[in-house]
Parts: sequence; structure tokens; C-alpha cells
Amino acid sequence: MDSGRVDINNVLGQMRLLREQVQNPALARPQQDLSASRELQLKGIQQGPDAVGKTDFHQVFSSAINKVNELQKTSGQLAEAYQLGDNKVSLSDVMVASQKSGVAFQAMTQIRNRLVEAYQEVMNMPV
Repeated sequence: MDSGRVDINNVLGQMRLLREQVQNPALARPQQDLSASRELQLKGIQQGPDAVGKTDFHQVFSSAINKVNELQKTSGQLAEAYQLGDNKVSLSDVMVASQKSGVAFQAMTQIRNRLVEAYQEVMNMPV
């Protein structure tokens, strides 16, 4: 797993927290009994885009798409080499690469679906 990867559940949690704050302004002020992680989450939202340790979502998402693309290219190249009779490529290598690219593509599709759902949820929020 890549440590620079944005956790979609964390992003969705922050979006839900913002929605709650808009709907109920009393929640906008952090309370004393909040857990440390929740308090840090609130601080990150209140500090905005200039917060320390921010992650550029576009960069993370682009690198994830590029990684999926690389896996698919590698899988295709291995399959082609095996079909052409290259003795350096085994069938198990081809199958493993194919499964890796398939799982990565499915994961990326699920992330895209969750992002679309989150976007629709934000757009349906009352202003």
C-alpha cells in the first residue's frame, strides 16, 4: 500500500462533517470531549487548503490512474511476449500480471464511483 494514498473514507467523513456543520452551526465549534483524531480532523478542515501536511488530491488521483495504466500495459506486454513464445515469460507471470491489473482497475472503478456519489451528495446539500 502507498502511504501517500488518500483514504476515500476519510475524505467522505470530512465531507459529511462539513455538511453537518453547515446544517447545524453549533457543531462547527470543537467540543472539549472530542477524541484526538476527531479534533485533528476538525483542525484540518478549519485551517483550509493551507493546512500543514495537505495532500494534493489531483496529484494522488493522477498517480493512481497512471499506476493502473502501467499495470495494464505490463500485463499486455507479458501476454504478448508469452504468445510469441518468449522463454523468459512463464504462464504464471502472465496470469499474475493479468490479475493485478484487473484488481487495480476494479479498485479504481470503485473509487471513481464513490467520488461520484460524494460529489452528488455535496451538490444535493442545501445552501
